[in-house]
Amino acid sequence: MNPKQIAYENQANTIIKGLKKRNMDGYFFHTIDEARAFANTMIEDGSTVTWGGSMTLQDSGLIQDLEKRDLTLLDRAKASSPEEVGKIYRQAFSADYYLMSTNAITLDGQLVNIDGNGNRVAALIFGPKKVIIIAGMNKVALDADSAVDRVRNFATPANCNRLNLTTPCSKTGKCGDCLGQSTICCEIVTTRNSRHDDRIHVILVGQELGY
Repeated sequence: MNPKQIAYENQANTIIKGLKKRNMDGYFFHTIDEARAFANTMIEDGSTVTWGGSMTLQDSGLIQDLEKRDLTLLDRAKASSPEEVGKIYRQAFSADYYLMSTNAITLDGQLVNIDGNGNRVAALIFGPKKVIIIAGMNKVALDADSAVDRVRNFATPANCNRLNLTTPCSKTGKCGDCLGQSTICCEIVTTRNSRHDDRIHVILVGQELGY
């Protein structure tokens, strides 16, 4: 095992202990293939599954795996109208499983997420029976302040460029604290504890994934 992988595993073990204190479950795998296979086993046949926008999920192959199974998938990418997208957003609250990544995670186990529409962080907070989060170790930050800084000045500029949004950060790479229709920094949510047992599961991966 190379030194970087050892460091990732040690960091992950620290994070997993922090998650446990916050009533969330954590796991570590060295590769996305291992993480994807594990996530697949967590989802029961016959369940309803949906997900938030995530490059990590998109690149992982997990959605393609789920499409081959006996599941009801609520996929907004297949919606035929904005009204249908909105319906799927609301149906997510009654799903059995909600899949997502996290914009950042602190060494003491706090999740930090920034959202434009708010549907992703809303489902993280309330509704789906279980939330499964897959995150590369590039998402790790020292503390909550560092996590917000990482998201606003690294993840958000990259996502704005991915979505072809014209914002100050898409041009400069630095948060411009902008307002208006193009901003995706509408909701900033820190999940510091879960009141519900066995609901939030965080799968950490010893690779750089997503933004």
